[in-house]
Amino acid sequence: MADQQPIPKLTEEDLVSRLRARDTSAMSVLYDMYSATLYGVVLQIVKVEAIAEDVLQEAFVKIWNSFGSYDASKGRLFTWMINICRNQAIDVIRSKQHRVNNMTEDIAGSVRSGLYSDEFKPEHVGVREMLERLNPEQRQVIDLMYFEGLTQSEIAEEYNIPLGTVKTRARSAVKFLAKFFKGRA
Repeated sequence: MADQQPIPKLTEEDLVSRLRARDTSAMSVLYDMYSATLYGVVLQIVKVEAIAEDVLQEAFVKIWNSFGSYDASKGRLFTWMINICRNQAIDVIRSKQHRVNNMTEDIAGSVRSGLYSDEFKPEHVGVREMLERLNPEQRQVIDLMYFEGLTQSEIAEEYNIPLGTVKTRARSAVKFLAKFFKGRA
């Protein structure tokens, strides 16, 4: 059995610098470091492994192609990548083709509850710990937005909450989480 090379240890700043320089080996390191967690985030939204794999691949292509737009002063690299993956996954589940496929899918194939139970646990990146610090209304909105892929309008409609209230809860939750995260970094 061939010896596998360990993932090089890089600081986030070094990794960002190498990616800005279009160093393809840095992209491999980035993938090795974050793909499993990002896959879990995508799978939470799309619920189907094959689709999650495709979305993750598309997201990494997008990360590579749009890396010039990453601004470290606005947030951490991981957060930027999660947002790209999340948005890519939401785009897929909202696409006409995805809705058509879901409507024609065999009922037995639509049971997805066990597909991702062992793949991704938000606790691995501290997300659940942070969310537990939110009040229940804020936590509900964040769970629905980030883990179920709902928009603020969909949350308001589905849960009969005024849209302004949903927006306020989301904004205050994100501000709280940003302060909490800064305190941990």
